[in-house]
Amino acid sequence: MSKLDIAIVGEINLDLILYGLPEQMPTERELLASDFAVTLGSSSAILAHNLAALGSQVGFITKVGGDSFGAIATDRLRERGVHLTRVAHGAKSGVTVILPHESQRHILTYPGTISELRFKDIDLDYLASARHFHMSSLFLQRELLPHVPELFRRVKSAGLTTSLDTNDDPEDRWKDGLAKILPHVDILLPNEREAMKIAGTNDFENALSRLGQKVKTVVVKMGASGAIAIQDGRRFNAEAIPVKVVDPVGAGDSFDAGFLHQFLRGADLEKCLAYGNLCGAFSTTDCGGTEAFRDRARMQEFFRRHEASNQ
Repeated sequence: MSKLDIAIVGEINLDLILYGLPEQMPTERELLASDFAVTLGSSSAILAHNLAALGSQVGFITKVGGDSFGAIATDRLRERGVHLTRVAHGAKSGVTVILPHESQRHILTYPGTISELRFKDIDLDYLASARHFHMSSLFLQRELLPHVPELFRRVKSAGLTTSLDTNDDPEDRWKDGLAKILPHVDILLPNEREAMKIAGTNDFENALSRLGQKVKTVVVKMGASGAIAIQDGRRFNAEAIPVKVVDPVGAGDSFDAGFLHQFLRGADLEKCLAYGNLCGAFSTTDCGGTEAFRDRARMQEFFRRHEASNQ
């Protein structure tokens, strides 16, 4: 196997998405959806899938259940060429049910194997075969979380660059070793709310300043407002690409895929941001976080059209 561009440690599950539900959801009523989709879910797996679809060599360490949900999820990754030689196995796969409404969504998750990956499940030599290391969904890794500072320290000492997308903290504590993890992170990839939570402030500009003092490159995803980055004290802005949104699920993870794909190829920060916005926008043109990236021809056409319009 050729040297991996990136090794990802994280969770895998399917997303079950029900569209067209009412904003108000009373109990003891039969509420009808207008559409339904089963897609590859979880931030880590979406990132792995879409990075591989873009052409990066991706290795993914995860834990999956011995059930049909686990089989479907790993098959989706294999279709895109993600390397799965270090997958651990557990009893029951996790699953996320997503209920999108007009402006917001309910996200309901049964963790299963999502939270069961352990430090002893991780082959550190395999990680060292990559050029870059990434983690998503930090706070869902309940068994692994106490060892994450050591994990980042080990991969940094092996010469890898690193990135982290914490995603949300279900317990809303935003601690659990972050102070020990961030010194070993080269790129931090939160959204606006997460940036303020990590920094411990309700002021976004203050959050940018605080995080910029702790991490070399801070990239904040702003949805329709694009993205903002702070690198070595310099600020960069990138406008979002306007598209007709079908589903915003996984757009942030798809942004991560585009950003890291260009970073791994030595692109400057402005190109990384622009490509992240491109991938995030493309993700929203189909249901879930990976369905758009399963159609290579449509992906290439979308990229050609929007890259040409921005030149």
